Amino acid sequence: MLYTTLIMSRNIAEDGRKHSHTWTSQRRLLLEILINADGHLDAKELYRLASMRDESISPATVYRSLNLFKELGIIEKRILGKIRCYYEIKRSVEHQHFCCQGCGKIIEFRSDLLRDIMHSIEKENDFKITKADLYLEGFCPQCEDKANE
Repeated sequence: MLYTTLIMSRNIAEDGRKHSHTWTSQRRLLLEILINADGHLDAKELYRLASMRDESISPATVYRSLNLFKELGIIEKRILGKIRCYYEIKRSVEHQHFCCQGCGKIIEFRSDLLRDIMHSIEKENDFKITKADLYLEGFCPQCEDKANE
C-alpha cells in the first residue's frame, strides 16, 4: 500500500502543479490518510487523524484540501446515512454502499448483478456508463438484533 501511496501522491502532485495548486506537506498528509483509510472518513475524522500527526493543521485546511481533491477528481464526496458527508479516493466506475440506520456503519460492496444490468443498458441504448451509484439503507445484524429485543 505504501508503494501505491507514493506513486499516487507523486502523480497527483504533478497534476496539482499543472493546475497551479501548491502541494503542501499538509495536503500530502491528508491525501495519505485518505488513501490508507479503512473505510469512509468525514471531515471531522480526517481532521482528527491529521492533527495527531501535524498539530498545526486547521479544520479550514482540511476543508480547502478536500474541495481541491474533489476538483482535481482525486476523491468522491458522498452523503451517506444521517446526512453526513464522507470522502474516499476514487477507485472505480461501480460503487455501491449499504448504510446501517442504527449504528451508521457503512459497508462498500460490488454486485455482479448490477454489473450485468449496466452492461445490458449500455448495449441496448448504445450508451457508455461512466458512473454508477447504488445506496441502500437498512440495519446491520447487530442493530437488527437490538431492534428485535
